[in-house]
Amino acid sequence: MTESVKRRLALAACALWSLIFLPCVLRSQQAKAPAAPMPSLPLPAAQAPTAPAAPLGPKLTLADAERMAIEHNPNISVARLIASAQAQVTREVRSAELPTLQGDLTAVGAHDNSRITAGALNNPSIYDRAAGGLTVSQLITDFGRTHNLVRSAQSNAQAQLENQRATELDITLTVDQAFYQVLTSQAVLKVAEETVNQRQATVDQVGALAKAKLRSDLDLSFADVQLSQAKLLLLDAQNDAANAMASLNTVLGSERDEQYTLVDETTASPDPAPQDAQALLQAAFAARPDLAALNSSYAAARQFSTAERDLWMPTVSALAAVGGTPVRADQIQSSWYGAAGANISIPIFNGFLYSAEAKEAKLRANAAGEQVRNLRDVIARDLRTAVLNAQNAFQRIGVTQEMLNESNMALDLSEARYKIGLSGIVELTQAQLAQTQAEIAYANARYAYQTALAVVRFQTGQ
Repeated sequence: MTESVKRRLALAACALWSLIFLPCVLRSQQAKAPAAPMPSLPLPAAQAPTAPAAPLGPKLTLADAERMAIEHNPNISVARLIASAQAQVTREVRSAELPTLQGDLTAVGAHDNSRITAGALNNPSIYDRAAGGLTVSQLITDFGRTHNLVRSAQSNAQAQLENQRATELDITLTVDQAFYQVLTSQAVLKVAEETVNQRQATVDQVGALAKAKLRSDLDLSFADVQLSQAKLLLLDAQNDAANAMASLNTVLGSERDEQYTLVDETTASPDPAPQDAQALLQAAFAARPDLAALNSSYAAARQFSTAERDLWMPTVSALAAVGGTPVRADQIQSSWYGAAGANISIPIFNGFLYSAEAKEAKLRANAAGEQVRNLRDVIARDLRTAVLNAQNAFQRIGVTQEMLNESNMALDLSEARYKIGLSGIVELTQAQLAQTQAEIAYANARYAYQTALAVVRFQTGQ
């Protein structure tokens, strides 16, 4: 026989004894000392937590809240804009592989028989002229440097897309946490309101008994203290509910103080928590967008490192120019011009600049690889912690439910004993306090479990 069953049998026996024998004792005492009839004491029975009173406002489910946050939260807009900006970087880098076309219109007035003789090694002649033309340049090859730069930019763009998805998952988790916090605060507020009503009824009844000289003023003082504590609990619960709703509005991307009617879709008997974190780990490694973003950043760093190494390779490019000179000096005999050529640029020495840049890029790539490994370790730890927390939260639901049932039974017996004068006000107030605490603990346990499941989904990238 368990301790719980023993306690229930003892309480039941005490109640049975109180209901059968104590009325006779009470009647004999009243016969000896007649007094005013004792007013009835219909103290409200304890109940399990129910859904909180719905505030006036539009109904909001958890799915609706997640959708609204994805559409309106500014953090997600920032992530999208950054991803779009990074996509343009890829186009910027790829432009080096495409031809460059430039148009020129030139008019020159020159001093006769003069040359530019200072500022450079060349010594060109200058003539009066007015001309227009086109210049085309095209990179032929730089032996893979530009190609690797393009691949690096593409990997960085992919990393930003994954960061955008990671931001969406972060916001979704924050919405879930804020949603269940509102439900928790509203459930506690409901308990606080019922507690104030219960304590007020107790004060009224004890006051009537004290006025009839059937209870002492000390009992009334104890009841008043308990009522004041219940009112303080109500004030705190009201403040917590308002703060929770404000936090929900913020994560939804709203500046208004909208009062939603949250739809509680949790069940009285939720499914158990996952039992094996290791089984979820590989799925988390494959689905986590922040890990995918770091992998893309690591790939971008390696590709950039290769591009920096290729700085030592020659660059082969072509250049062509064509145009006309309708107005020209006598020394310029042709009315049009055209030329084409190729150039090979070979780096020889630049003060070890390219060597240092290549070494820096390689070291940064190695650091990016270590960041990936570190995040994998963190994901493994956080996932195991999240599963353990979910398992603990699920167990707390059963424990708090049992505690609530026991406190309800104890309160019923305390009320019965106080009515017939077998116990004092202290026992009754202690039973009321225990029942209130049990109701709050049960409400907290229910929604804490849902929050823990949301964290598990986040850790697995869902």
